Amino acid sequence: MVNQKIKEKLAVLPAQPGCYLMKDKHNTIIYVGKSKLLKNRVRSYFTGAHDRKTQRLVQEIEDFEYIITSSEIEALILEMNLIKKYDPKYNVMLKDDKSYPYLKITSERHPRLLITRKVKKDKGKYFGPYPNVIAARETKKLLDRLYPLRKCYNPPGRYCLYYHMHQCLACSEKPPSEAEYRKIVNDVSSFLQGGYKDIKKRLVNKMHEASEVLNFERAKELRDQIQHIEVVMEQQKMTLNDRVDRDIFGYSYDKGWMCVQVFFVRQGKLIERDVAVFPFFDEAEDTFLSYIGRFYMHQHHPKPKQIFVPIGTDTEILKELLEVDVHTPYRGRKKELVNLAMENAKASLHEKFSIIERDEERTIVAVEKLGEALNIEMPHRIEAFDNSNIQGTDPVSAMVVFIDGKPNKKEYRKYKIKDVEGPDDYDTMREVVRRRYTRVLKDNLPLPDLIVVDGGKGQMSAALEVLENELGLDIPLCGLAKDDKHKTSELLYGDPPEVIPLSRKSQEFYLVQRIQDEVHRFAISFHRQLRGKSLFQSELDKIPGVGEKRRKLLLTHFKSVTEIKQAEITDITKLGIPKNIAEEILEFLNREEAQEDNEGAVEESVEESDI
Repeated sequence: MVNQKIKEKLAVLPAQPGCYLMKDKHNTIIYVGKSKLLKNRVRSYFTGAHDRKTQRLVQEIEDFEYIITSSEIEALILEMNLIKKYDPKYNVMLKDDKSYPYLKITSERHPRLLITRKVKKDKGKYFGPYPNVIAARETKKLLDRLYPLRKCYNPPGRYCLYYHMHQCLACSEKPPSEAEYRKIVNDVSSFLQGGYKDIKKRLVNKMHEASEVLNFERAKELRDQIQHIEVVMEQQKMTLNDRVDRDIFGYSYDKGWMCVQVFFVRQGKLIERDVAVFPFFDEAEDTFLSYIGRFYMHQHHPKPKQIFVPIGTDTEILKELLEVDVHTPYRGRKKELVNLAMENAKASLHEKFSIIERDEERTIVAVEKLGEALNIEMPHRIEAFDNSNIQGTDPVSAMVVFIDGKPNKKEYRKYKIKDVEGPDDYDTMREVVRRRYTRVLKDNLPLPDLIVVDGGKGQMSAALEVLENELGLDIPLCGLAKDDKHKTSELLYGDPPEVIPLSRKSQEFYLVQRIQDEVHRFAISFHRQLRGKSLFQSELDKIPGVGEKRRKLLLTHFKSVTEIKQAEITDITKLGIPKNIAEEILEFLNREEAQEDNEGAVEESVEESDI
């Protein structure tokens, strides 16, 4: 059902271009879109039938805003900026923020060949990008074998390992001249710009010459280099003869999902491709335009000289946005490449549907069914708690966050228990729930749709007492009980708690099991970490004024705490420790020893009286 606030806003939507921002019940922006006609686009979400994915989005919308722009290009730019600012969870296509590696020849006196992900204006020569980082590394290894550019910073005459492998001449007693180095650099540049076939021919001729003079070891070395060139370079198919750098886009969509393929053509050869599969909620053509804009402007991919797109794409708006030549080829080899990108996109989309559906079944669908089992709204955000201690020592608690059925490790939290003495699991739960949600309310952080505590009725009651009576929060809370094998056995919910029947083969049961296992793992690892630290603590750590540096200094010099007890104050002050701290150290250690002696005497007298 559409709420009254949305109905009133839908009635006055303008028939102009602009952007719209969808909000959930927490007033969080969950989706940003653009349209030529806001009136028609926004209304379409709340009328007619939708696929399951869009239904989920609409079910979460509690309000929306819109911003009018003067043109479609302004709407596209604004949409990209709003998505970058708010990172809405349904605009998932922007979450790939990777950068591709380049091969770089530095502009130093003795140039080096490097792999880098940053292109700078530093007079270096850059080749790429290589979307496949393995291809970049293999190409660099090949060039390192073929060309002895500098690999070290050693001065002349101080040889490095690469010198002995004939791969670095900069550290030789007579390094190459600038002219010789320039020739090597030109050969490397030619190689990376597609001239490797000429180099291969030269190596073949050298191999034959070495064979004729019976230098078979050198011939074998040259043969290996030739084979390496074939493996690394000739698998990269030559596609166009004009050697213009181009990006070729193709896309396919079905069932509310889109796949975009980008072919990177550099110096006439197809070096790699990029594949993105994501859900979309607008018109396919608009989504494709938005993707290309964000691909270059927000994901920082370098712009080529020319971009090819399929027939029907608005090339004018892309030209204005990107300031690059955007072209739709209608015939010949160029059109074949666009068609190839489209075919690859279609194949990738169908190939990934089964993976996407399986992942959804384990995550978002499982969350839906869990909400239905508990008779609550779909719990998009689940926060789970678990405590850990060994007979009350080093008590800790941990919280994990699952969003739409997937762990969000950036929001995990660890808690050292401060106010609870001894192994009191219920008071520990009260303390950590109090601390967590006092902070959430204070900092206006998002509240969970469901809280899960690792435990039964006692832990649930302790958590609810804090949430409802102290903080005034009404958040669904459930407990997870374990069987005698420490495995998830029952889901408890309600007041008083009752067992919620879940099939042990259902995805919702597997989801709560994953949540319980994850929060338990996180709590145990934190507890072990603290215990590990406590094992290395010393009596010296208890003394005011003695920190880690002074403790190390004392133990390094005196070897043991016993020797420190027997030392004079002057022995300690010689180490640079102030006299008052030295007095405090000796007084503390001797007091501790006296207390231990007294306790021993008491124990002996007790034993004698018992006898």
